Amino acid sequence: MGFGGAWRRWLTRRRAVLAGAVAAALLVGGGAVAVAGQPERVHREDRFLDLPESAGSPETVRIDTSFFTAGGSGRRPAVLLAHGFGGSKDELRSRAEELARHGYAVLTWSARGFGKSTGQIGLNQPEREVADVSRLVDWLAQRPEVQLDGPGDPRVGVTGASYGGAVSLLAAGYDSRIDAIAPQITWFDLADALFPQAAQGSSAADGVFKKLWAGIFFTTGSSAAFGDGSAAPSGSTAPAAPAAGPVGCGRFREELCAMYNRVAAAGRPDADAVKLLEHSSPASVADRIKVPTLVVQGQQDSLFPLDQGDRIAKAVAANGAPVAVDWFGAGHDGGQETSTRADARVTAWFDHYLRGTGADTGPAFRVTRTGGVDSTGFQAVLRGADAGAYPGLDGTARQEVALTDREQRIANPPGGAPPNISTLPGIGALAQLSSVGAGLSIDFPGQFASFDSQPLGSALHLTGAPAVQVRVKADTPEAVLFAKLYDVAPDGKQTLPQQLVAPLRVTGADADGGRTVQVALPAVDHEFPAGHRLRLVLASTDLAYASPAQAATYTVSAVGPLSVPTVPGLRTEAAPLPNRTWVLPLVALALGALLVLARRRRDTTPAPDPALADVPLQITGLAKKYKGATDRYAVRDLSFRVETGQVLGLLGPNGAGKTTTLRMLMGLIRPDAGEIRVFGHAIRPGAPVLSRVGAFVEGAGFLPHLSGRANLESYWAATGRPVEDAHFAEALEIAGLGEALERAVRTYSQGMRQRLAIAQAMLGLPDLLILDEPTNGLDPPQIREMREVMVRYAAAGRTVIVSSHLLAEVEQSCTHLVVMERGQLVVAGPTTEITGAGEQLLVSVEPGFDGGEAVAEKLAALDGIAQAQAVDAGLLVRLDGLPASRLTAELVRLGVPVTGIGPQRRLEDAFLSLIRGAGA
Repeated sequence: MGFGGAWRRWLTRRRAVLAGAVAAALLVGGGAVAVAGQPERVHREDRFLDLPESAGSPETVRIDTSFFTAGGSGRRPAVLLAHGFGGSKDELRSRAEELARHGYAVLTWSARGFGKSTGQIGLNQPEREVADVSRLVDWLAQRPEVQLDGPGDPRVGVTGASYGGAVSLLAAGYDSRIDAIAPQITWFDLADALFPQAAQGSSAADGVFKKLWAGIFFTTGSSAAFGDGSAAPSGSTAPAAPAAGPVGCGRFREELCAMYNRVAAAGRPDADAVKLLEHSSPASVADRIKVPTLVVQGQQDSLFPLDQGDRIAKAVAANGAPVAVDWFGAGHDGGQETSTRADARVTAWFDHYLRGTGADTGPAFRVTRTGGVDSTGFQAVLRGADAGAYPGLDGTARQEVALTDREQRIANPPGGAPPNISTLPGIGALAQLSSVGAGLSIDFPGQFASFDSQPLGSALHLTGAPAVQVRVKADTPEAVLFAKLYDVAPDGKQTLPQQLVAPLRVTGADADGGRTVQVALPAVDHEFPAGHRLRLVLASTDLAYASPAQAATYTVSAVGPLSVPTVPGLRTEAAPLPNRTWVLPLVALALGALLVLARRRRDTTPAPDPALADVPLQITGLAKKYKGATDRYAVRDLSFRVETGQVLGLLGPNGAGKTTTLRMLMGLIRPDAGEIRVFGHAIRPGAPVLSRVGAFVEGAGFLPHLSGRANLESYWAATGRPVEDAHFAEALEIAGLGEALERAVRTYSQGMRQRLAIAQAMLGLPDLLILDEPTNGLDPPQIREMREVMVRYAAAGRTVIVSSHLLAEVEQSCTHLVVMERGQLVVAGPTTEITGAGEQLLVSVEPGFDGGEAVAEKLAALDGIAQAQAVDAGLLVRLDGLPASRLTAELVRLGVPVTGIGPQRRLEDAFLSLIRGAGA
């Protein structure tokens, strides 16, 4: 459970979306795939395995698997790579290939009810999904590529995120052949995760229903009812989708569906629900998990918070097995940290415990913290703090903080509405607003009580779960409350760290004097600066949880101080180096050598070519081969030219060499042969002519707490160029950021971030603007706006180069195209020549637009347009030489609210024809 597909996507795992972009030979049962652009070939086998539906059952399920190996015929340890809830084996391909190249035999599979696998979702039931893992281990033991510890016993590790993380823990508890595991952002006790209870000493049966996450989860499971709809691998027969269960259950097993229906209707758990979920919990076999375990738990995670990882670590450590804990700077609610570092640590963990290389597995405890800026001076960095031992949620020290103790009366409104808001589960952009005090959390007057500390005399760094005693009296037998700890700045602005809240159900609250309970607040890592106050809030409702429908009145008070755990022994990365001053002479020598080398490189730079002074870009005979790729060029004999005023689309399937070309163009890497000239100057790292180039490649980093304007000003200041040369007004007008420019970047949508990044690239109004996937992650209206930005910019006499997978957008915005395949040029020229001119296009407009007749009359009068007429859906325009990009510009100038221009498959057809022809 945990939406592993989304997890990989927000950790910057890009997927290819261009049909036919990769020409790969896929042979079921023994085939091999040559992976484009990689130095080593990875062999892949796809097959379905028929496994028992349950122990002793004559029925079977078909499990879709992929097996990856690379680098020779010797035996090597194996890794089972499990996907998250709602995903399939396909989302793991790149990671599986990475591990295969690193020396492992890797097996991925789609769990029951997902992808092309049959069966019903049982939430990692031991007799089903967990038993499947054991049978996969059996299969690995028969493979000649896999190292064995004994007959039928392969050397194997298991890793996965969320749903896949839980199955790795359960498999280690049920199958002693598993040698190491690395569960990530997952659960230890599923009942406790879905029915949490912050009042210590209470059970999951008294927990509070996490209704929004549960609802999202069951909706996702229901949508999986008919599989992914894709075709079976070549040469195989895909299993038919199983018959769906009761309406609304999708592929869930019937007992799980019935459980959810009961709990959702009642708004609280029952004993059978708790028992069913505990059956799928690693907690049920905690005493049997005795293998080295790396626990990666997310800090921004309201689904499976840090306390779940804490219980995993303590259980495994109690069994005497090695454990390391990593508080990852992301989670199911989003976050800043990418999967790259976590993946590297998992690989090192397996290197140490499966391959026996003695690899450094990292510290016993690590927590990701945000602080400082990178070397550019304008991008926030994530720093790790580590310790030699895991301190748990109680820390290694505690600080008592006194709170106001007056009694306060609050109301639980009838129906629990309107609910207070702590966060919106799964929406990472909103969950991160807390760190800039943007106030996503809402507490309605009369529905919460607050208890403040005095301003802190010195900074206090909380690491763990604070605790406090509260007294609760109610006019009903029980009270449901939501405890949260705010950071309150001197100006009164309050921040809820990680947007987390601790729910508690207090039974016996109607007794004389009420009831006093110990409350464990959410575990976080957060620094309260000097002068700030701590604020304990007890609220009667929360959007993410089920509250009693009956109206009630609660009287609450804080009893005693707030106990705050700290870990003074945490060592933060990038600390000052007073004990390492011996390094400085070596650094000075290295810098001197670099300066000498740079001077030599400058001396060998070819002289500018006056004949090309007005040509934005000319590439001649460009070639690049990466180390280890003995017979494959990333770019080979590439030549083309770009003129002023063009919007050039750089197209090609994955591995075609587009990114390598752009990196050489920006001076980030050196070509092996050929040359690149920008306005007549040869490109070298740090070439002065690069100041005339603006680039947006793979996103831009911004300081989240600063406004968009402040980020741009900081960036420009770092260039050292005069402020008047920035042309802020012109760049911002083109980008169209509007009033959002004055808001903190953390409040931006993905579209606004993209447009801010474009504005940053346009500062100084560079003569050549390079955009790599500028519409990535944008919705259709935002894509249209980005298209208009590019058209407006080029219309001012500058040049734009854009690399994109969205062919319809390229066709509408680009005047010229360069198509690459396997590092070589396929074709270059005007878009109309490549796609064919004279097409009749349908211009779709927003509903309610009534100016079609007038616009059609104006368009028909333009040169290059044969005919234009208004129709019900918008406008029909027949081109006679006018590029589609010019038509788009005219429509924008006329204020037409365009939603699309078709036919949209024209460029796609031409592109696929060209690629197939090049590969023939």
